Amino acid sequence: MNDNTSWTPSADDNKLGLTNKNLINEYEAKGIAAAELFVFGLDSETPFSTTLLLEIHHMAFSELYDWAGKWRTTQVVVGQLTPPQPIQVLQLVYQFIDHLNFKIGNSTHLQEHLETLTFAHYEFVRIHPFNNGNGRTGRIVMNLVALKLGYQPLELYHREGDSRKIYIDAMKWAYKGNFEPLMTLIREEMSPF
Repeated sequence: MNDNTSWTPSADDNKLGLTNKNLINEYEAKGIAAAELFVFGLDSETPFSTTLLLEIHHMAFSELYDWAGKWRTTQVVVGQLTPPQPIQVLQLVYQFIDHLNFKIGNSTHLQEHLETLTFAHYEFVRIHPFNNGNGRTGRIVMNLVALKLGYQPLELYHREGDSRKIYIDAMKWAYKGNFEPLMTLIREEMSPF
């Protein structure tokens, strides 16, 4: 699939000098699993903060990359999305956190929960605060929101079949202002504890 969203750094970009993409993916998957376990172990009252976002990203990617847990300082293009300029990242992250904590604290029914989960994932990915790993970190953030709202973790797509393409198409629609496809994916995955 050629959607310009699957980027694996070169061997020069990782601390271990790995060149085998499968091995790089294994290290990344191990880091993501550690970050997920960390998030699942948090107290449900733990508010989102810049420190928490940096810690999640660092835990997920620090074994391989020097940029893990550091805000993006370069301009990137992700598929059809051009994220905000690096100089805007920190301000946008603070606004995102404030809005997210407010939405979590004031979401009382299913539709508000759905809107909060959609906001959490979409807005994080739109800001694209890190050099790489934003989609994966955004899904961890969304799952922490799900836990806070009383839902099991969501899996927006599976590697097999057309699932990833459907997810990417839903994100493309969201970038254009139509959140319904993304909300549909999230709604289908929502399962209360």
